[in-house]
Amino acid sequence: MKKSIKKLTMLSFISFTIFNIWGCKDEDITPNNSGDSDTAFVSTVTFPSLDSVTITADHYHTNNANPVIVLCHQAGWSRGEYIDIAPKLNDMGYNVLAIDQRSGQTINGVENKTIGSAVTMGKTTRFIDAKPDIDAAVDWAKNKYNRNVILWGSSYSACLALMIAAERNDIEKVLAFSPGEYLPGISVQGSISGIKAPVFLTSSKQERIQVEKLFDAISNSEHKKQFVPKWGDGQHGSRNLWSSMPDQEEYWAAVKVFLND
Repeated sequence: MKKSIKKLTMLSFISFTIFNIWGCKDEDITPNNSGDSDTAFVSTVTFPSLDSVTITADHYHTNNANPVIVLCHQAGWSRGEYIDIAPKLNDMGYNVLAIDQRSGQTINGVENKTIGSAVTMGKTTRFIDAKPDIDAAVDWAKNKYNRNVILWGSSYSACLALMIAAERNDIEKVLAFSPGEYLPGISVQGSISGIKAPVFLTSSKQERIQVEKLFDAISNSEHKKQFVPKWGDGQHGSRNLWSSMPDQEEYWAAVKVFLND
């Protein structure tokens, strides 16, 4: 058991080092050729969205028996938002799927490839247009691991994650980093009251009030938590967990408590 944990920790370290040295370019991610064997790996995968747009994602696999988290990025970014976060979630015992939604660009040297597919197909790339991408990612992860999915969003995708959690019964938990009323013509507050899964909402101190309004609108969840940092001011979105952020330890502590509860 100790050897397995040591091996997984080393794999996460190697993956993290590769991502930071080469910017997580696709050619730097070793594809999985393990077939049906349950070996830890990191690979780039593609699968269709609900409207056939090709979604690109980074798949961080630990073990078939472990829970799975779908990670969604903020506006103008890509799955590269999670190159520092996903290996740490692996170390905590989670499988991870970090996706490119069709509304985004580049972060941490990682280009969003899903938007290219959407544009080629003549699809619009507004925030709300990314909703079927997240739904498709949940379907992919659920089918891969044969279990309910933990859904995690950042900024606009945090809103979509909450809305999807209100619509589906296969979301185990949902984490929303800096959600707000970012969807023109759509009331997020009016769309999320039906969430029954445990919910974790967080943000910077400056965003506390807008997040609190969404928190109060979630009336059916028996377990909901809003976290605001005590010691620092925080940042917008999931970047609060990056190693380079001054308040990352405080945010990680809150995330771990929620995931372990």
